[in-house]
Amino acid sequence: MAEHVEQAAPQELDAEDAKIVTLARSSRARNGAAEGAAVRDTDGRTYAATTVELPSLRLTALQSAVAAAVSSGAEGLEAAAVVTDAAEIDHDSIAAAHDLTKNSLVIRANAKGEAQGVIKG
Repeated sequence: MAEHVEQAAPQELDAEDAKIVTLARSSRARNGAAEGAAVRDTDGRTYAATTVELPSLRLTALQSAVAAAVSSGAEGLEAAAVVTDAAEIDHDSIAAAHDLTKNSLVIRANAKGEAQGVIKG
């Protein structure tokens, strides 16, 4: 099992990364979910999702966003963002993103949309 080490977030995200943080934040707020996530595939398309908690299906927000991307034909990810109150992103969530692209950037942001940390590959 690979270890994912979070690094300090940059002072300011580039515009494309800020966009997926905004999408993740909006999805979380709209659904009142524990987490919101968004991913950007290698073609520049974005997919947003929230935590899924059904009796027969449980997915983290990032797993849901990755599943949406894969089901739409995405073959790789450039970046992902998770908006959460948690101090870290669940290992299985990061693994789902890295299943598509080992070195994709994963951003952890708070409810205000402020980047708290990043995981690179």
